[in-house]
Amino acid sequence: MKILGIQVLRGPNIWSINRKKLIQMRLDLGEMEQRPTNLIEGFRERIERLIPTLQTHRCSKGEPGGFLARIEEGTWMGHVIEHIALEIQTLAGMDTGFGRTRQTKTEGIYNVVFSYIEEKAGIYAAEASVQIAEALINNDEYDLETDIQRMRELREMERLGPSTGSIVDEAISRDIPWIRLNKSSLVQLGYGKNQVRFRATMTEKTNSIAVDIAGNKDETKRLLQDSAIPVAKGVTISDIKDLPDAIKKVGFPLVFKPLDGNHGRGATINVKTEEAATEAFEYAKNYSRRIIIEKFITGYDFRVLVIDHKMVAAALRVPAHITGNGHDTVQELIDKENEDPRRGYGHENVLTEITVDRDTLDLLAKKLHLRFHSSTR
Repeated sequence: MKILGIQVLRGPNIWSINRKKLIQMRLDLGEMEQRPTNLIEGFRERIERLIPTLQTHRCSKGEPGGFLARIEEGTWMGHVIEHIALEIQTLAGMDTGFGRTRQTKTEGIYNVVFSYIEEKAGIYAAEASVQIAEALINNDEYDLETDIQRMRELREMERLGPSTGSIVDEAISRDIPWIRLNKSSLVQLGYGKNQVRFRATMTEKTNSIAVDIAGNKDETKRLLQDSAIPVAKGVTISDIKDLPDAIKKVGFPLVFKPLDGNHGRGATINVKTEEAATEAFEYAKNYSRRIIIEKFITGYDFRVLVIDHKMVAAALRVPAHITGNGHDTVQELIDKENEDPRRGYGHENVLTEITVDRDTLDLLAKKLHLRFHSSTR
């Protein structure tokens, strides 16, 4: 089989009035035009074993198991590829359900059409579905989980963030049209004089000076301090030669973070030694020219949403954590925690999968260091 072309449809099209996000793949079945699924020995058993969730596909029979029944009776590979492309997207957290497969005027050439949520993931699904079908035909082993994980990564790279996505979902529920204006989170709601543009939770009505201040941690702290609001003691430096004076002025334990960073990138917390401080400074330097060094304090972390000068919601943010049981390793405990159905990859669920990163390794190193010293006393 050979893919002759993949076209991304982003608006009204001949396949559906309501479904505007479709992938149209022109597929040459080659010799498979003469081999429907009922002529491929063991095909149904193999596809059901590899993708058992295909049991839910109703197909033209209108009931669960309908698609697998069609495979048993005999259907062409273009139709199979359509269903595979839909299901692997669903397994990657992008629930899709619309598909059509139609033969062209040329024998053996088909248009395989299916819906997508994120464009790059949809294209990947088209290519992967053909590879999966070929593996099933030839009775070859296939690593489906690699494809699913890759589509998750593509989804997270392309999808709207949780704040922007929530607003868009609400707009859709109210029949308010929306357009994504760039590859990031700039969105337009409505048209003409009624249009409103926003990014994340910030609208075009937000003052630009306010944005500049909020984006500068040092300036924000100074204004809060001038208003008699308690803030963590700290300084901002850009040269490592100033690090000893900063440590002396603020005092351990410390927090290092890029002055204009976000999402915790480049941050290191609970720094207690000069050696660790040097490492934290160099790490933060990868993200910003200027580094803010603050006193490490403990307490609760809230994210507050304000609309029209009124607080409408607040969320308590709890760092990912595990509890030891005396026999499982740290990785085993993480794996068990990630089995929680509320956890998912990226922003696909209410909680995020726990991953081992620099902060995890630093914390384990500190715990191991303390344990070693306490055991040698």
